[in-house]
Amino acid sequence: MRFTVGVHSARHVRRIVRTHLDFWAMSDLADAAELAVTELLANVVRHVPDRYCELSIHRRPHGVRVEVSDRFPQLPLPLTASDEDESGRGLVLLDAMVDKWGVSPGPARTGKTVWFECTTADGTTADGIVTDGPSADDSARVVADHLPRHA
Repeated sequence: MRFTVGVHSARHVRRIVRTHLDFWAMSDLADAAELAVTELLANVVRHVPDRYCELSIHRRPHGVRVEVSDRFPQLPLPLTASDEDESGRGLVLLDAMVDKWGVSPGPARTGKTVWFECTTADGTTADGIVTDGPSADDSARVVADHLPRHA
C-alpha cells in the first residue's frame, strides 16, 4: 500500500494489518503488529518530509513480516530518552514488541525500509489449509494514492 501518512492513517493501517492477520489465522500477533506499525508510521510523520511511504505485509510460515519503506535516506537510530522527553522511545518500544526488526537502506541511498517480524507463540501457523485468498507465500500489497484523512 502506498500512501501519504495523514492524521487517521495509523488507525486505518492497524485495521488492515489486523484483518490480514485474522484472515491468516494469526490473530494472536495482531496487538503487537498493530502497535509496531503505529510506531513506524509515527516515525514517517516525524522524520520523512513528504510523509509518503509504502506498507507491505508478508505472511511467513511462522508469522508475519511488516515493512514500511520511504524515500528519505536517513536511517533511524535508537535514542535514550529521559523521563522528561516527549519522544525518542519508538524504536525501543518496537524492539520490546516484536521478535525481530531492522532497517535496510534503499538502493543508492534513495530511502529505506524499516521492517519487523512477529512469530506465533509456538512457531507455527494455525492448523488447516487456506483455500481462498493469500497463501503462505503471498504478500499483501494494496496500492492506493492515500488513505482517508477523516474518521
